[in-house]
Amino acid sequence: MPNPKVYIDGSAGTTGLRIQDRLATRKDIEVTILAEGDRRDPTLRREATANADLTILCLPDDAAIEAAAWASEENTKVVDASTAHRVNDEWAFGLPEMTPDQREKITNAQNVSNPGCYPTGMILSIRPLIENCMLGKDAPITIHALSGYTGGGKQLITKWEKERPDLINLPFESPYALHTQHKHVPEMHKYTGLTHEPQFMPSVGPFATGMRLEIPLHKALISEGVTANDIWEVLDQRYANEQFVKINKIEDTLAYSDPAFDPRSTNGTNRCDISIMPNVLGHVMIIIQIDNLGKGASGAAIQNMNLMLGLPESAGLDG
Repeated sequence: MPNPKVYIDGSAGTTGLRIQDRLATRKDIEVTILAEGDRRDPTLRREATANADLTILCLPDDAAIEAAAWASEENTKVVDASTAHRVNDEWAFGLPEMTPDQREKITNAQNVSNPGCYPTGMILSIRPLIENCMLGKDAPITIHALSGYTGGGKQLITKWEKERPDLINLPFESPYALHTQHKHVPEMHKYTGLTHEPQFMPSVGPFATGMRLEIPLHKALISEGVTANDIWEVLDQRYANEQFVKINKIEDTLAYSDPAFDPRSTNGTNRCDISIMPNVLGHVMIIIQIDNLGKGASGAAIQNMNLMLGLPESAGLDG
């Protein structure tokens, strides 16, 4: 039986390049990318889509919508890494660990939308707490997030590395999008089950890849009698058999020291690390570390691709 054919549409983008790197040594699939001079040609792109069993879209939203329509006409499966279809009920949300049946939904889906980097850890952390009545659906959730500058794509990479090389020595993080609704808020809202949109405060730091989210839970938000250890146990049990989600032990979290909770600690992996930090006043902090181009983008796309093609889920991915 021939190996399945996979076409990467948008292979020159940040996510597309990382996917190529991760698939370069795979012998169980046949990867297609278009030459530099051809990659914007709609005729050639559509032909490549028609010839593929699955296409991975690493495109701006409008282009992803157009390419997804081509794939539908050709009966080609799609993993879309853009934000275009993430809250579309006709698409499977590509976070296999989200619910007990999500992996099956992805496996059987024709179209899968990759989750965003910021929402991945946030959803994995907050949704189980709501499902287990540790947090109310109406809880006002605030997220402080820090990402490497590659999260902003080619435009931000050019700014940090070429236009403003002084930024790489910035001694603090730089907040952005504080005055508007960030593009990741809708999926955070939808897939956690929260009644209200979370307050999301993203920032970019002087490093290329890596990400850390901090979600403070004031004791007034946590259901009566619930402790940090209870929260840890729910998450630890929920992800006990998940290769790509790691719940750190509370004693290890409490042993933090400078420099603490490096956002680059999971770089090069497809892992999402979650830590639960108790506070003597009864508050709890959830800390998430993830590679914004790994489990937050290219790794997730490959994980979903593997499931959709009936290949080992972890093929080509580092835990």
